[in-house]
This record gives sequence, structure tokens and C-alpha cells, in this order.
Amino acid sequence: MANKIPRVPVREQDPAVRAHNFEEVCYGYNEEEALLEASRCLHCKNPRCMAACPVSIKIPDFIARIVAHDFDGAAGVIAQDSSLPAVCGRVCPQETQCEGSCVLGVKGEPVAIGKLERFVADWSRESGKVFLDKAPFNGIKVAVIGSGPSGLACASDLAKWGYDVTVFEALHKAGGVLQYGIPEFRLPKQKVVEHEVDNLRKLGVKIETDVVVGRTVTVDELFDKEGFKAMFIGSGAGLPRFMGIPGENLNGVSSANEFLTRNNLMHGYDPDYDTPVFSGKHVVVVGGGNVAMDAARTALRLGSQVTIVYRRTENELPARREEVHHAKEEGIEFRMLTNPVEILGDDRGWVRGIRCIRMELGEPDASGRRSPVPVGGSEFDIEADTVIMALGTSPNPMLPRSTHGIEINKKGCIVADESGMTTRPMVYAGGDAVTGAATVILAMGAGRRAAAAIHKALELQK
Repeated sequence: MANKIPRVPVREQDPAVRAHNFEEVCYGYNEEEALLEASRCLHCKNPRCMAACPVSIKIPDFIARIVAHDFDGAAGVIAQDSSLPAVCGRVCPQETQCEGSCVLGVKGEPVAIGKLERFVADWSRESGKVFLDKAPFNGIKVAVIGSGPSGLACASDLAKWGYDVTVFEALHKAGGVLQYGIPEFRLPKQKVVEHEVDNLRKLGVKIETDVVVGRTVTVDELFDKEGFKAMFIGSGAGLPRFMGIPGENLNGVSSANEFLTRNNLMHGYDPDYDTPVFSGKHVVVVGGGNVAMDAARTALRLGSQVTIVYRRTENELPARREEVHHAKEEGIEFRMLTNPVEILGDDRGWVRGIRCIRMELGEPDASGRRSPVPVGGSEFDIEADTVIMALGTSPNPMLPRSTHGIEINKKGCIVADESGMTTRPMVYAGGDAVTGAATVILAMGAGRRAAAAIHKALELQK
């Protein structure tokens, strides 16, 4: 029976080798492996996996087409709901979403839905397959602010419905966090990100880079002078958080957001570029999420000895299990139940170490996790010449504060309803700009909901 077939393991680079390069860690499935893994699917009448997908990909349908050797058809099914399948197949937290809801996972291993999606997306790219089905052009202009996952998902759906969509991006290349935040070894830029962005261009989406909406051009100008009839704001969450402890202003302290952006922007991962990115001999990364793992593994590949400090236990780490496993395999040290209290500097103003205190878990906090409390008299120092803070990010409030009628909350997030509608007519928002830092696939889901709401509102105006 199909559910007796063990989950097909995915091939990966050897940890001792990949720790010294930025090539993709996971090789993905070949055709034989994908066919065997797809055969494990039970094709449930009420597929819980599909209900758990934020963009509602028809998972059993595309897997059934893999089983039938119809990879073209599988790609077509995915394309109905996702404009970034090769991205999602690589970076989505499937274990808590589609795969986490798979029936086979109750007593065994769930179907490797993410790896199958990646296989189909990579097959589609390598075969030159592009899906350009769209409604006739209607001439109605819609602006999308930000080219991250929420903006790209919104732009894709609107373009398919015939709208004249322009995406405005503040940086030099489209992709947002996909281009500048996630490391090359998890998400190749040219092979995957730029290819999927180019597919949107083929749908008719125009992308203007180096445009900072709120500074280069205002929201009012886009409406009043450029003739846009609606707008989606997907500007992300790029404002880093710090702890507020002594020493955070020392040379050698940065946010993970800055560190990863610098590495991607300057092609620090590419041996053909002579643009060295600073990473000290002894790096301490503070935090336990996916961004912390990305920063730590990037610093390791740049030649650093890396330690991650986290104030709870490994059971509470918010990062994906796969990322934690990979980090450990590559030789990164984890110091759990450890919290920084001061960053120590030398007489030149550079980091020389980080003073920490040991923690123990107390009662659960508002999120349901047990709150860490310090153990008195347990301070100790860790040698470091670089400290990277990976404590999350908040939306940059510049755009809403420079725009009349868009309300933000006390966290700097844009206030929007479930459809993405903000407090200003015909302005919608979604993704991290509304929720704070979250996942790629949740941002895509928000972009798709907003696109549907924009489409409905513009239809009513006809």
C-alpha cells in the first residue's frame, strides 16, 4: 500500500564541504525519486494539506499528475495558485502547514509536499515552460509597493485578470527578502528568484526599481498624477530590533537584517565578485529563528567560528527543524538558556566579547512558551569580535507616516482588515507590513487576498 512506502530522503551536500561554500545545500528530487515520493499520497477526499496551505495550492491534484508522469500538468495546477513555486518549495515551513496536516504524518512521515513542489518548479524552469494564461488587458492601472513575496503574489493575480500592474521596488533588484534576505545556499538568486520574477514580467507586470514610495514619489502622486486606480502596499518589515543593552553601539554589532542584506547585495556569496563582506573570527548570533540560522550559517561560510545564543531551550527554538539540523551538522555551536546582558568593547570601540547570564524556564508567556528567567550570579563571558542581533524586525513606518489616511498601530504595522483594505480608500496592504515579520507563504497569501479584494472593488466601480 502507498502509505507503507517510506518517505524518500532528499540528497544534500556533505556538511564538511558545504560549510565552506554558498552552493545550494539540498539537491532536491530527481525524476525517479519524485515519482516514488508522489506515489505515497493517499489522495484524501478532504485533503487537509490543501486547507493548511496559505495560498490554497491544489496539492493532491498536482501530486496525481506527477504520478501520471504529467509534469507539465502538475506545473499548470501549481501555477493556478502560486507565482513562486520554486521559492515556496525551498523556504516554506511545510512541516507546520501542508505537511504538518498530512494524514500520513499521524503515524509516520508525511508526504514531502515541499520537495515535490520544488521538483515540479525546477522541471518547469529547465524545460522552459511558462504559464501566461490571462484575461484581456483592461487598461486599469494598479500600483504595487514592494517586490517581496506579498507584492509579487498580488501583482501576479492582478495581471492574470487583465490589469496594468506596476511594481515599485526601493532597492536595485526585485524580490525583496527573497533577493536580499535569504542566503544563496537556501535560495539561489539567479537560478530561482530572478527566473520567477522574470515570469511575472512575461505576464505583463512592469517593475520599477530604485523607487522609494514616500520619498521618490508619493502615494498621492501615484493616484493623482500617474492615474493608478488602486494600490497594494507590500513593503515588508525591514526595521531591525535590538535588546537595548550596553555596548550595542560598538563597532562589530549589527542586525541580522543588515548582515544578510550586505552579503546578498555585495555578492559576498559569489567567488567571481571581489567584494569582501566583513565577518569576524568569533561571531555570536543572538536569537533562535530562521533569520538567526541564516545569519549564523552565512557567517560560517565567510570563515567565522559561530555561536548561537538563545534564552530558551532547543524545544522552544522557532526556527525550522531542518535549519537547526543543518546548522548543527555544519559545526555551529548552540548555547541554550543563555541571554546577553552586555556587549563588551575594547579601547578602540570594537567588540571584544559578550557578557551573558544563564536562564531557566518559568511560567508560560502570552505566546504559550515558558518564560525564561535569569539565574542570579550566573554571568559569564563569550569571546566575540562580531555580534549579530537576530531578534526580529518591524515595518518601516516611513511610507504610512508620509501618506495621508493610512493608519498604523503602536508596532508600526499598517492597519488592514482580512481582505487587506486599509483606512484609506483603494489602498490595500499585506504581508509583513501588516503582520510584522512572518513567513514567505503567509505574505503570499495576504497578497492574493488583497488582489481579489482590489479586483472586486474595481469591478464595482465599472
